[in-house]
Amino acid sequence: MNDTSTPDGDAARRARLDGLVVACAGKDRAAFSELFAFFAPRIKAYLRRLASDDATAEELTQEVMITVWRKAAQFDARQASASTWIYRIARNRRIDLARKDGKPPLDADEPMLQPPGVEAPDDAMFARDRETRVRAALTLLPGEQMTLLRRAFFDGLSHSQIAESEGLPLGTVKSRLRLAFDKLREALDRDDI
Repeated sequence: MNDTSTPDGDAARRARLDGLVVACAGKDRAAFSELFAFFAPRIKAYLRRLASDDATAEELTQEVMITVWRKAAQFDARQASASTWIYRIARNRRIDLARKDGKPPLDADEPMLQPPGVEAPDDAMFARDRETRVRAALTLLPGEQMTLLRRAFFDGLSHSQIAESEGLPLGTVKSRLRLAFDKLREALDRDDI
């Protein structure tokens, strides 16, 4: 493909490149070959300017061109030229690589990544006892307070969302939830549950 620098030549080259991408959407291998020959060296040079070493720039260029082949059907010449679209893919690949490289490797000894240990029998017994006590305390709550607790903690709604969905003022939701917590605390502090 000839590089021309006249306005008519630029428009013709843009139309030609746009047409090649559209042809790639139809899996035209000859169009892709021409597109590859035109863009691959330019993309590689662009990536080298973005501080990629030669091998990384080469690998990213290959990935960019594969993406162009696979996603050519998503190209819209009304949104951007083929050059803009392809360079954006290259830029995004470079950003993805930088993000990936910026993450520290996982430490196999990290405590948060370890499977949970075997629970001691007395801990399991205390957990079951606590669960039984909480369930019993929840049955003591009036229906409207239990409904609001369920919406807040089981459904994960904010106080504002609860107020809107229940048709209640925000202050009413907050006061009913506070009363529910007070009743739960009082019931759980007693030994008779």
